[in-house]
Amino acid sequence: MNEYSEECILTFLRNQEQLFTEPVAETEEEAEAFLEDCMAVVVDSLKEVREYFEENGMDVEDMSMEELEDASEVFPLPNGQYLIVEG
Repeated sequence: MNEYSEECILTFLRNQEQLFTEPVAETEEEAEAFLEDCMAVVVDSLKEVREYFEENGMDVEDMSMEELEDASEVFPLPNGQYLIVEG
């Protein structure tokens, strides 16, 4: 079971509309449970975001780092890390 930081949970809760048309969580507990259910990952850099997508079969070769950061599945965290949530 993954443990997500409060910063991670709150960032997802505030910004979930970038990935979903309707909220999937309304409380911190629901957000944490959702992140666990979809096995969201936290990585340390955009390079690791690219590697994650490549390892999971996404064609990101022609995407710039800015485009990667703007992907709907990528949630930049205030501490410089990135939360990746696959809907």
